[in-house]
Amino acid sequence: MNSPSHTLAAPAAPRPRTDGAAAILGSIPLALLFLTMVLTPLALTLLLSFAQFDYNTGIQPGYTLSQYGEVLTDSYFLEIFWRTFWISALTTLICAAIGLPEAYILSRMRKPWRSIFLLVVLSPLLISLVVRAFGWSLLLGPNGPIGAASDAMGLGSLLYTPTAVIIGLVHVMLPFMVIPVWTSLQKLDPTVEQAAYSLNASRTQTFLRVILPQATPGLLSGSLIVFGLAASSFAIPALLGGRRLKMVATIVYDEFLTELNWPLGAAIAVLLLLANLIIMLSYNRIVERSYRRSLG
Repeated sequence: MNSPSHTLAAPAAPRPRTDGAAAILGSIPLALLFLTMVLTPLALTLLLSFAQFDYNTGIQPGYTLSQYGEVLTDSYFLEIFWRTFWISALTTLICAAIGLPEAYILSRMRKPWRSIFLLVVLSPLLISLVVRAFGWSLLLGPNGPIGAASDAMGLGSLLYTPTAVIIGLVHVMLPFMVIPVWTSLQKLDPTVEQAAYSLNASRTQTFLRVILPQATPGLLSGSLIVFGLAASSFAIPALLGGRRLKMVATIVYDEFLTELNWPLGAAIAVLLLLANLIIMLSYNRIVERSYRRSLG
């Protein structure tokens, strides 16, 4: 048998992939930045929350759980935590009720009105938070137009009440609800909505079965952002709630800078973080399950 006139070339050895190594090397600076700016302060705060404290001599060596026991058993702190969470939840609900229609209108607008309306939605973010809080204090105060109208109707002064805090928080947090919902609605094909109307679906049915499922991921993201920011907000509760209406962030401030009880302030901050995580993760799981059932 004659040998073949030519031989097949051996396949070239595959080049070693460097994508994984490059990705790991590229992520090292970000990991170090995250470790330095986020995890390290949290770890130090957690460690500080277990430190022993004496009002005469300050922070003492050794560790204790007395700060956590004091916060979890004192009705004064429990009331402040409850006030913080129900105000944050109500703020989130109002932002969702206002933000969903705004985002829907924004998604149906055309240029240049879409850009103008988007600038109006984002305009509160262009002004300092303290300036906005002082503006609302002038409007809601006894000499302000809203405060004077409320007093004339027999409702009393709005300033330094939960209503004032909620109004200020809604004004500050609303853009963080509108933008995620608007982003989700950008994926909705307008012809799908028109198809629902052509099948004799009412506006309510179209909203509940076509628009709302598409907006749910944005509502979930916006709700988590708004609730987390509202629960940890300091400037709005401090300026619109005053010294009588305290929230958790203002208590942490008082313990650190007024009472100088840093371990107690750190314990309150850690408990606020843990409570936020538990509430937000539970809410995320419930909404995701409902969303999957609606799609199924």
